[in-house]
Amino acid sequence: MNYIFSITYFLIMVSAMLFFDFDKNADISDWRVVNDGVMGGLSKGKFSINDQGHGNFEGFVSLENNGGFSSVRYRFPLKIIKKYTKVVLRIKGDGKRYQFRVKTSTRDRYSYISYFTTTGDWQTIEIPLSKMYPAFRGRKLDLPNYPGETLNEIAFLIGNKKAESFALEIDYIQIK
Repeated sequence: MNYIFSITYFLIMVSAMLFFDFDKNADISDWRVVNDGVMGGLSKGKFSINDQGHGNFEGFVSLENNGGFSSVRYRFPLKIIKKYTKVVLRIKGDGKRYQFRVKTSTRDRYSYISYFTTTGDWQTIEIPLSKMYPAFRGRKLDLPNYPGETLNEIAFLIGNKKAESFALEIDYIQIK
């Protein structure tokens, strides 16, 4: 039975590109928290590996001083992803709504985004790349949706226009 499971797992992973698989030894030094303090806000987010070996993005979103968001970003060398059609996230949230964001290049000022809502349980979220739309500072741009050719950055953001604490656990991020 373990042999069949191993082969099935291998075939699934071969057809996918793993961006990050969190565990207790994961190097998260390239993950960066960016809070609304860049615009004067007072939100506080932090990112770490928890005792279970998952990425742990948590904190508090404040609306003070025109604030209202916290994000965690991961930049990596440019990847060609033309043969893939969706992002797969294995996450456990707190019942709140989050954004998953991507950039085709670190030079881009805007991101392509998709919203997802967590349930409090472990979920596998699938996001079609073609449905991710361009946005800058919370405004949808009049540009085509994500072309799905290159990828240089992925991010999670919470900014629900209310003061709230948040906690999002991440097991893995891949594209298929």
